[in-house]
Amino acid sequence: MTATVAARARIAAEPDGRGGTALPVLSGAGPLALRRTRDTGGAAHVVLIGSMAAPLGGDRLALSAELADGAALTVTSAAATISLPGPGPAHYDVELTVGAGARLDWRPEPVVAASGSHLILHTRITLAAGARLRYREEQVLGRHHDWTRGAAPGRLTSRITVRRADRLLLDQQTDLGPGAPGWDGPAVLGGHRTTGQLLTVGHPPPPPPTAGDAALLTLPDPDATLLTAAAPDALALRRLLDEPRVP
Repeated sequence: MTATVAARARIAAEPDGRGGTALPVLSGAGPLALRRTRDTGGAAHVVLIGSMAAPLGGDRLALSAELADGAALTVTSAAATISLPGPGPAHYDVELTVGAGARLDWRPEPVVAASGSHLILHTRITLAAGARLRYREEQVLGRHHDWTRGAAPGRLTSRITVRRADRLLLDQQTDLGPGAPGWDGPAVLGGHRTTGQLLTVGHPPPPPPTAGDAALLTLPDPDATLLTAAAPDALALRRLLDEPRVP
């Protein structure tokens, strides 16, 4: 029987009193290793490093980041997160809390659903009034060699819930891959194998995209926007989401 893993990693950020950000809590666990790197613009920079193959089916992983008022944090990852098959779906919960006047830039590498896997991902974001956020999410169905050998991709079930000052700003769920209704039809991916979004809150609204299968939506608050995109591969998706359109 394949052993499963349960692990929770935590980040806590607060102003250090010198114009920067301190990290009183930086706690990795299991496959979720956390490393602080060089700060930029007063923001602490944390890199998520996969210290073992995960998530495998049956794993339960959780990652939380809590920013005190006035803190600034950037979170990236060293590599893509690859969902692998195992005994049942894997679960990955992300909890982000951003205080008043704090800013969070969340842009890890893509989540890749390998053939035979099923990952259930839920991201919950709580923003105080005056918090600022940039949140990038990228999903890739199947590894390259899955597609070259004609294997079906894995499945990704993803939900993101965002609240700002106790008001629901966004609650969205997608279900992609074998077993999800209509996932590869024209109303969903339309033949593409990657999808992603860039959520910005507390920043000037970016101009709408001018190319590719992308759309810019304005959320209930005028300074909150959601750029969604679908593309044939991860590189094309990154170009759609990372074009210099966000001030």
